[in-house]
Amino acid sequence: MTSFTAVVMAAGQGTRMRSATPKVLHEICGRPMVAWPVVAAQAAGASRVVVVSSPDVDLSAALPEGTRTATQPVPDGTGGAVLAALPETEPGAPVVVLSGDVPLVSAEAIQELVAAHVDSGAAATMATTIPADPSGYGRVVRDAVGHVEKVVETKADGDATADELEIREINTGIYCFDHGALADALPRVGTDNAQNEKYLPDVLALLRDDRRIVAAHIVDDPALVLGVNDRVQLADVTALAQRRILERHMRNGVTIVDPASTHIGAEVTIGQDTTIEPGTTINGATEIGANCVVRHSYVDQAILEDGVSVGPFAYLRPGTILRAKAKAGTFVEIKNSDIGEGTKVPHLSYIGDADVGPGTNLGAATITANYNGKTKAKSRTTIGANAKTSVDTTLVAPVILGDGAFTAAGSVVTNDVPPGALAVARARQRNVDGYADRD
Repeated sequence: MTSFTAVVMAAGQGTRMRSATPKVLHEICGRPMVAWPVVAAQAAGASRVVVVSSPDVDLSAALPEGTRTATQPVPDGTGGAVLAALPETEPGAPVVVLSGDVPLVSAEAIQELVAAHVDSGAAATMATTIPADPSGYGRVVRDAVGHVEKVVETKADGDATADELEIREINTGIYCFDHGALADALPRVGTDNAQNEKYLPDVLALLRDDRRIVAAHIVDDPALVLGVNDRVQLADVTALAQRRILERHMRNGVTIVDPASTHIGAEVTIGQDTTIEPGTTINGATEIGANCVVRHSYVDQAILEDGVSVGPFAYLRPGTILRAKAKAGTFVEIKNSDIGEGTKVPHLSYIGDADVGPGTNLGAATITANYNGKTKAKSRTTIGANAKTSVDTTLVAPVILGDGAFTAAGSVVTNDVPPGALAVARARQRNVDGYADRD
């Protein structure tokens, strides 16, 4: 595969989002918008990915590892953005220009664009597409041999002729440039326009004036090049991204009973023959193994090993690990805890900051009291293998329940329990005779 650099333009203001959050930091299926084209470019084999941002926005926390950054010192248009990134690009390698607000572009589409560019011998190759309704988009006018002659804008009456309006092929704003041609033309781009900005498409006109070839490559799926300018478009693109995530998992052997009520984040991994029941949300870097069942639950940055059962109405928070064949049942919340192989937390329990051994059963309403409100510190609870807590047990951390130990119903355990012992930590029952007859 041809080595190439990807430049992702992400310095726009995004005023139509009406948000204090920069547009490219709004999330799509749990991943910041700007990270989508970066991930696609990395998957396509880019040797370098450079994200261009404005001086007042730090995008680093949202970017995948290995991403380079460049700063566009002033908001001088798309040409200025690419010019700011040029020192970070790989000399001699093609430069693919993407937009941080066009998140659905795929690795395959990028690879096909680079291949088409190399095969054509062009100085620049424009990615185009043919949408169902091209209204308002710039139409691509080709010459007799199929090269790009010009792009005609159609936003206002009179911008294009009747024949040009019949053209359905549009410019997507995604390009692949010969590095030398781009480096030569970019500094020559002027600002003689209403916005006093450097427009990247002006590079194409300069290249044609230099008698260089400007080619076009059609992206078959128009959805791959949809842009996001406001929250309505954000919702539309998110719906498309979500459907593709679900389809990917289903094609990899996961049963999703009701895709319409299931939400799965972009970073989630799920093993074969796992079933996701309706009403389930799975977010973050959650890993689910094979042959699991997840029922109407919320799972966030957790690890579920093979054969696990979850829900309904379970909440698995970050740091949770369910070992093979473990169970988190109805209305169970688990956070930052390691639940051992085959261990069951059947229902109505909160397990936080705990290490639980294999083969243990935690009875209904088992609570680990892990937070000290006075010191603001959190402490861990350790529960051994094959232990059993009876209903309504509270374990006040830090505390250890040994292997094979038991607790009596209604106990508040504040001291360690030796292996095999029964902890009874409750007041003795006292019956008051005749109480109902008192005045």
